[in-house]
Amino acid sequence: MQIHPHSEFNQSRDRSKQGLQKLLDRLVRTMQRDELVRQTTNQLRESLQVDRVVLYYFYGQWEGQVTFESLSSKEFSILGSTGPDDCFNNEYAALYLAGRVKAIADIELEPIQPCHRDFLRNIQVRANLVAPIVIPRGLWGLLVAHHCQGPHNWSPSDIKMMQTGAQTLATDRNILES
Repeated sequence: MQIHPHSEFNQSRDRSKQGLQKLLDRLVRTMQRDELVRQTTNQLRESLQVDRVVLYYFYGQWEGQVTFESLSSKEFSILGSTGPDDCFNNEYAALYLAGRVKAIADIELEPIQPCHRDFLRNIQVRANLVAPIVIPRGLWGLLVAHHCQGPHNWSPSDIKMMQTGAQTLATDRNILES
């Protein structure tokens, strides 16, 4: 049996190349996903003529945070916001998992949980429209439009636009793999 001193080195180099390629592939997928989310939130904010459109991503069992936002003004930023801990529960999750889209024209007039109303007030929301991003393994996130400067009546076409945006994200391979 003959030992080649370079064979171990070559195997190590090949593993390093494979590891680097996996890292680069993951980076490209992340960049493509981020660009799709950025385009989607920007287009929705402009089309709906609202102050803010955000992506709320679930990283745990009904725990998540705002990971993307499109703003009409920097003063409306809530990037990194985690939401109300005890408001979003299995009941709400089940509704969104079933495809519920929730449109609230005025949080002051809508019959919602007090903790939900308080949370929305704290982040300057007066009206909101929420569409779920559902992928095969469950509720991945929420696509949310906020109008902060006053009530906002959501038309059927507004609701359809949000559903289309959420569906676009839900079927993107980069999101499905994340």
